[in-house]
Amino acid sequence: MSMLLALALSAAPFTVAETGQGYPTLAAAVDSVRDGTATILIAPGIYHQCVVQAGGRITFKAVQPGTAIFENTVCEGKAAFVLRGRGSAVDGIVFRKFRVRDGNGAGIRIEMGDLTVTRSTFLDSQEGVLGGGHPTVRTITIDRSSFAGLGQCDESPSCAHSVYLSVDGLVTITHSRFERGTGGHYVKLRARRVAITDNSFDDSAGRKTNYMIDLSEGGTGTIAGNLFVQGKGKENRSGLIVVAAEARTYPTDGLRVEGNTASLAPGAPADPAFVADISGGRITVANNRLTGMRAFERR
Repeated sequence: MSMLLALALSAAPFTVAETGQGYPTLAAAVDSVRDGTATILIAPGIYHQCVVQAGGRITFKAVQPGTAIFENTVCEGKAAFVLRGRGSAVDGIVFRKFRVRDGNGAGIRIEMGDLTVTRSTFLDSQEGVLGGGHPTVRTITIDRSSFAGLGQCDESPSCAHSVYLSVDGLVTITHSRFERGTGGHYVKLRARRVAITDNSFDDSAGRKTNYMIDLSEGGTGTIAGNLFVQGKGKENRSGLIVVAAEARTYPTDGLRVEGNTASLAPGAPADPAFVADISGGRITVANNRLTGMRAFERR
């Protein structure tokens, strides 16, 4: 048994690593941190509880990745984890089955501070990771995580997406898997810079889905080394990656889309655009291996 697991199982399910103090609820553990810095270790289990982080820098860490499962319960009508501290990290946690009245029930709602998500899973909810829009949210990183059964466009006036972030800074998504979408986009970003590399977007079992990647207000950076499979159950099949569909808030000059592989699942409508650009910026689309689609379209 690892030292982390022994520590977490020795008392209550939520343990502050720095002090060894255990707590019966995640909220109690978070409250104990106040505006400090701490790692909260979460023992294996299925938890019907939620938490609001109002301060500090907190890492929420499953002692065994994939065994700490949060389901159904949301705080403030938003998400299982509502994060507005000085910074947050989530490692190895499973989030599933979140639905709320406004259509944006999420595993994580990031409202203040930077966020790093690693080795986590988001399942069968309206949204996976949602938020941003505050000046303190400058960097969001998602790595080695998976998203399935997420998104909707028929439960509320606005759509929900697997990942939906607004960041006047950098969003990085790496080594993650997106599949079986149920509406909206797989990744929707309003971000100045992006680094989306070495991910898998498998839409073959998706239904009522839209774009794989939507850079709604432009942005620059890199989309590279990803694998895309466009499915047949599309609500909008016109493009896999769409740039500046809603606004031209951020410059797109220098955006590079290269070294990706994209194909169509059986029955998927032929000839979508791999990249569709509305910004008019200087975008490089090169060295992509494409089957059944056009490389680039300017609208």
